[in-house]
Amino acid sequence: MLVTWKYRPRDTFIQRLDPRTRFIFMACIVLALTVPEIWDYRIIFSLFLLSLTLYLMARIPWKDVRRAWMYILILVVFIVGINAILFGRGGPGSVTSYPSPVVYVISILGWEKPITIAKIWFAINQIARMLTMAMLALPFPYTLNPNIYGTTFKRMGVSDKISFTMDLAFRFLPTFSRDFSITLDAQRARGFEIDKLNGGLVARLQKLAPLIIPVTMQSTVTGEEVIDAMDLRAFGTTSRTWLKELHYALRDYLMISLGVAIFIACCVLKWVYGIGGFFVPDFFTNLFI
Repeated sequence: MLVTWKYRPRDTFIQRLDPRTRFIFMACIVLALTVPEIWDYRIIFSLFLLSLTLYLMARIPWKDVRRAWMYILILVVFIVGINAILFGRGGPGSVTSYPSPVVYVISILGWEKPITIAKIWFAINQIARMLTMAMLALPFPYTLNPNIYGTTFKRMGVSDKISFTMDLAFRFLPTFSRDFSITLDAQRARGFEIDKLNGGLVARLQKLAPLIIPVTMQSTVTGEEVIDAMDLRAFGTTSRTWLKELHYALRDYLMISLGVAIFIACCVLKWVYGIGGFFVPDFFTNLFI
């Protein structure tokens, strides 16, 4: 049996939006940041505040997204941020050549890497860009009714097979997590001590076999059951109908217009007026001088 994320119906502005509107708006913001390669902090921080406002309007309890945010922050802050500070990669080439004072020089066994103000500022901008996208994407599984996953993609013009594939993709991780929790509880009831895994990597993997094998087998069985259910309903032979209907409202048109306007504005600012390139503001440089 497939399960879903911790969706809760709430009477919020975000949930009243058509799900297609939310996907289109997120795509517009992502494209606005990536297509014209915007690195101007004034634009990035403005979109960050907009995304933060929409995220807070979703009113998702912290306990539901705490673990997800932990993984996101580890990826963004400790991996993307540190890589940006050390090497200035992942952005415009002007970061490494930008004339900027050196704050600190890391020296390890003859390997030296200067940390400049430009790299630090670039890391802050890179983290803000990533968090802007994350705050738009994270609320989807917690605020989008799982009954309309497939309908949403179908009404966006994709095929039945892709729509159903996306529906199953949204349900895969919570289903896998449910199976893992059930297997872990069952093995603990049999005396398996998951908290006392000693030895090297190979030894630990061997001790995890009582968890890995049952979970893998259960995932395979679940997949076979889904395939059999789809075959019994002759899925894919003809075009199918969808039970749920979606309709745009005035608020949806306004949100889509806002997203498109932001994307066009970013393209015009960058390609017509030359605004949007990377630079370090004076107030940030003065903090280190």
